[in-house]
Parts: sequence; C-alpha cells; structure tokens
Amino acid sequence: MRLGFAGTPGFAVPALDALTRSAHTLDAVFTKTDGTAGRGRKPTMSEVKVRALELKLPLYQPATFRSGEACRTLRDLQLDALIVVAYGLILPPAALGATRLGCFNIHASLLPRWRGAAPIQRAILAGDTQAGVSIMRMEERLDTGPVLASRGIEIEPADTAGSLADRLARLGADLMRETVDALALGSAVEVPQSEAGVTYAEKISKSEALLDWREDAILVLRRVRAFNPAPVAETRWQGTQLRIWDAEVLERPRADAPGEPGTVIAASADGIEVACGVGALKITRLQLAGRKSMAAGEFIKAQRLSGARFGNS
Repeated sequence: MRLGFAGTPGFAVPALDALTRSAHTLDAVFTKTDGTAGRGRKPTMSEVKVRALELKLPLYQPATFRSGEACRTLRDLQLDALIVVAYGLILPPAALGATRLGCFNIHASLLPRWRGAAPIQRAILAGDTQAGVSIMRMEERLDTGPVLASRGIEIEPADTAGSLADRLARLGADLMRETVDALALGSAVEVPQSEAGVTYAEKISKSEALLDWREDAILVLRRVRAFNPAPVAETRWQGTQLRIWDAEVLERPRADAPGEPGTVIAASADGIEVACGVGALKITRLQLAGRKSMAAGEFIKAQRLSGARFGNS
C-alpha cells in the first residue's frame, strides 16, 4: 500500500521506522511546523522531522489541516491510508476522508479507558497496573473510533511516564505494522468501542505537578513518576523551586515518620525522607532551580536539610 505518516514527538519515531521497514511504501510524512527553544528562541525541528530527513522521506509541515490547501495536498497524494501517531494537529472530516481506507491512530491506552491527551500520565496517577496500545480508525470525535487491534503490558512499580512511553511506543510500532499488513490483505476487523468503562485523560496542567505533602505517600509518588520527564513534580524550599525527579515510598508505619507533612525526617546518601499525610517518601533524585538534577547524596553535601520543611509557599 501507499502510506502517509503524521506524527511529531519521539513517541512517534518507532512507528515511523517500523513502517519504513514494512512491505509498503511511505510516500509522505506530516509533522508540525518547527518550534523554538532556549533563551535565544532558536528554531527546533520535531523528532519526527529529524528522522524523516535522515530517511530522505517526502516531508510536509502544514500549520493546520483546517485549510483547504492542506487537505488537497493529502488528497492529491492518493494514499491508501494515513497513519497518525501523536501528531498534535486536529484532522477535520475532509482530511479523515482524503485517503482510500482512512486514517488510523496508535493510542497509548487500552480503549475505551483513557481517551484523550494524556493516557500514560493518567494511568500512572490512577494507580493502574496495566497499560497498552490500541490501533483505531480515526473519527471526528476524540478517540471514539472502532479498534482494529490492542495489546497490553504491565505497569512496573518503578515506571515513569517516560519509561512507560518508551515501551508503549515500541509496542505500538509493532502492532501498527501488523495492522497495516492486515489492512492490505483485507483481513483487518474493526470492533466498535464499548461505552462502558470510558474514562478521559485530560491534558496535564503544570499546576498538577505541585506536590501536596498532606497526601498519602503513595499518591505523592504517583505524581513524581507520572510527571517525569515533564512537567516534573515540584515543591518549594526556602522560597525556591525544588524539582523531584525520583523517589520511593518508605516501607514503615506512619508512627515512625513524625513531623508535619513536608518535614524532612532524615537525610543520607540513600535519600531524603519526607513526612507525608500518610507514610513518608524517600527522595532519591532532585533539582534546585537553575541547577542540574542530582542524586540525593550529592545534594545534601551542599545543602543543610536538618529541620527543613518542604512546602508550596
């Protein structure tokens, strides 16, 4: 088949690579327009664009698909299907119908659970034990299309959003390649999503990353892991931002962790122990504003934490 691909971040690159190794031709890659980064606001290319240039694939960067021009470009390519992975632009009905078979998306959840923008982070925040990927036909409504294939994996206790996304990206790439082969053979089966068990993964806001030490230590830890690598969980210390990159729950009863929530109970090379509303958290990697992240053992060599209390003021 003649395929197009639409994606932007690193999560989409494994699927792009998998399709280039398939029996099908990749005739177009769509990605978002270049952004800017850093103090100098230097132009930055998406990770999909970087990979497409390396592979010498035809590249398109429309600012929107709501214009007739972008949809005409897609239609004129005469593609059999468009594969979409974390593209970041809305595809209107004219775009969804511009290829022979339609548009197919890799979604990082086992639909209908966690429709929406942030399924990986929401799964970790909710304490889910299983994640997965679904290949679905795209419709005008968000993540409601029929599912052609799905595959699950266990969420490991130490998984962050970053590590889980890496595993799901590879899983989704393999599953999409299998699905495209089935589409070519006419053997793909589309199963409508059940309306039972629908949950929505709202976009993550930076305010959610501000830790509330009055919560149970388990819930605090979920925030640390769900917001790594972005936007990164944070607290305040001496009026300064303190980012928490990694931690673990202390396996001991609340009675052994005295002090108001946010109080540093102990600090050693193993970690910085902080009282929570229930239980305590041991921070193992953290970062002061304007500094590099570092292990707790390195941090306490330069900072006095005796009697310190972390908080949001």
